[in-house]
Amino acid sequence: MPPVNTLFFDLDGTLTDNYAGIAGCIIHALAQLGKPAPDAAALHACIGPPLRQNFSRLLGTSDADLIERALALYRARFDVAGWLENEPYPQIHDALAALAEQDFRLFVCTSKPQRYADRIIDHFELRRYFSAVYGPDLGGTLDDKGDLLRHAVSEQGTTVANALMIGDRAQDMRAARSNQMRALGVLYGYGSSEELTGAGAHSLCAEVAGLPAAVARYGGRNTARLS
Repeated sequence: MPPVNTLFFDLDGTLTDNYAGIAGCIIHALAQLGKPAPDAAALHACIGPPLRQNFSRLLGTSDADLIERALALYRARFDVAGWLENEPYPQIHDALAALAEQDFRLFVCTSKPQRYADRIIDHFELRRYFSAVYGPDLGGTLDDKGDLLRHAVSEQGTTVANALMIGDRAQDMRAARSNQMRALGVLYGYGSSEELTGAGAHSLCAEVAGLPAAVARYGGRNTARLS
């Protein structure tokens, strides 16, 4: 396979841990609708997939109006407090800096709406590492991760043969596979090794500090010092 020179990173569960913010906003939205709080397993399953998909599952409905009401309640809290209930994974700055030094081009490709993704990337001073951030709009355009990744590849003029998708959930691996792109699953986020390999991960990385070496298997320069 050709060497990789372009990296697409998921956000939640890969660059930052936003479980507290996402869980708190989901519980808030459901409470406002008179619904009980989901258990921890159901909330953990919400890290990664688009919110409309999550609320459809949690509410057990395909009623678009109800899903949009839940989404509006979620965003009312997230816009004020939820996005700040978040923190970068320890050592992620060092890992990204090491990858940038290897001449990789880095991008964010997230199911989080672009408005919030940009805010989070800037707040935690991650912008310096990334050439661009891609996320769906608030109306749900490009909610599908495969479509979003395809859009990012097209806009950047890169080739899928030279790109690698890095994420912690099955949807990240499936997005890569649907675009004939290689995929690296990270185990420090919210997906298990079974979930990631079952969805098509080509390889796995257990720790943030191991990202440079895990990516070096696919390309970059001076990779010997990262292994």
